Amino acid sequence: MRIGELSERTGLSRDAIRFYERIGLVESRRSPNGYREFGEEVLPWLDYVRTAQRLGFSLAEIARHGAELREAPDSAAALSALFAERIAAVDAKLAELSALRAELAARAGTGCPLEPDRVSSRP
Repeated sequence: MRIGELSERTGLSRDAIRFYERIGLVESRRSPNGYREFGEEVLPWLDYVRTAQRLGFSLAEIARHGAELREAPDSAAALSALFAERIAAVDAKLAELSALRAELAARAGTGCPLEPDRVSSRP
């Protein structure tokens, strides 16, 4: 199928599909007249890419693990390892946000909420 049809069927813009091709997420063949031709197998893969993005994976991460995931996109072992990494990143971000919230709450309602932190390292 050509890029226009792929765009319609996936809801992705042609520019997004070209970008995905440039970074190696999808491949096309060139027809004799120079048009990009994509196989049907790219449809489920692009759904997979969009789901992975929604779950917080970057395109770089998807591209880095793309070969192993394309071979077995529903492999519990491969996905479990990636999800464990993502869970650790989410937990770290939650801790960071929790600390930020606590600091904001401590400063809210004070006379000078933007007063710099005082370091008591002076003698």
